[in-house]
Amino acid sequence: MDKIAKALSEVGPRLKRLRTRRDITLAALSEATGISKSTLSRLESGQRKPNLELLLPIAQAHQVPLDELVGMPEVGDPRIRLTPRRAHGRVVVPLTRQPGGITAWKILVPADQTEPEPRVHEGYEWLYVLSGRLRLVLAERDLVLTTGQVAEFDTRLPHWFGSAGTGAVEILSLFGPQGERMHVRARPRAGS
Repeated sequence: MDKIAKALSEVGPRLKRLRTRRDITLAALSEATGISKSTLSRLESGQRKPNLELLLPIAQAHQVPLDELVGMPEVGDPRIRLTPRRAHGRVVVPLTRQPGGITAWKILVPADQTEPEPRVHEGYEWLYVLSGRLRLVLAERDLVLTTGQVAEFDTRLPHWFGSAGTGAVEILSLFGPQGERMHVRARPRAGS
């Protein structure tokens, strides 16, 4: 409640600053809004509580969003601070913060990781090559994926991915529990 009371106490001075910066008199604002000069004066001095019935016509007269009059609290910084770490000789950056469900990772595979060491575990993985050439060994298949290519597979199959030997590889990996497949379509199917 303290934040609300503080925000409400700042409306009056904000209204006065806006009006005086625009060089508008109380009489002119009263005429534009239909609100009496005395009510506008009491709003600006904090002697009258602001409400929507008063603020909406004032916002319209000044041609500003209501947020500007009430001084909406700042939204927190939306950026996520990514913390790279090393795992199995690779740099991995977690892109999701919640455990469980589908997790996203940005992975930098060094150029010298070229020898397959297939593993098996529960889950489903989707890989997107951001840059470089990725070697993907999946059961009996040995594939090379290039920038912009995607692979998805059941991780219960023996699998490994690394560099195709021509340099480092940067990938985006989405990993989900068994039974959760990723559905990504770059363009609509013919006839859709």
